[in-house]
Amino acid sequence: MSIYCWRAMSAADLAAVRSIADMVHTAHPERPAVFAERLRLHPAGCFVLAGAGGAVEGYALSHPWDGPPPALDTLLETLPAVPSTFYIHDIALLPAARGRHAAADIMARLAEHARREGLPSLSLIAVGGTAVVWARLGFCPHEDTHAAKLASYGAGAVQMMRAV
Repeated sequence: MSIYCWRAMSAADLAAVRSIADMVHTAHPERPAVFAERLRLHPAGCFVLAGAGGAVEGYALSHPWDGPPPALDTLLETLPAVPSTFYIHDIALLPAARGRHAAADIMARLAEHARREGLPSLSLIAVGGTAVVWARLGFCPHEDTHAAKLASYGAGAVQMMRAV
């Protein structure tokens, strides 16, 4: 088992992030501009998982948000002036990085960040049958009326929320 650590994402990491996204989210592609924009809008919520030798093995993109979840592959332009939740845009890990509590580690870090920002919850869209994974990390399905936004995430997408 190799040692890993979450570190702040930089613009130099975006190519590796895109590569991981392409491998992990084959059914949910996003343009490179989406990743770059999330990093530009809220760098404090963007991290990469550095493995042995510093190779990027995963990433997390998150930001303050309010209202319906953003549709997949959408540029935000700005963040809300008065957010109501901390939105987890994506956490993706290469297969070799799974099973080492990396997701739980970054979720604890993101929850602490949300707490410091005064936000009461973390929210996300679970795709590809991952709702069970998110449930283990304390997330529950969150019913709302934003079916059109969820449609961009594919069949079975579930909006989920967790209190911080």
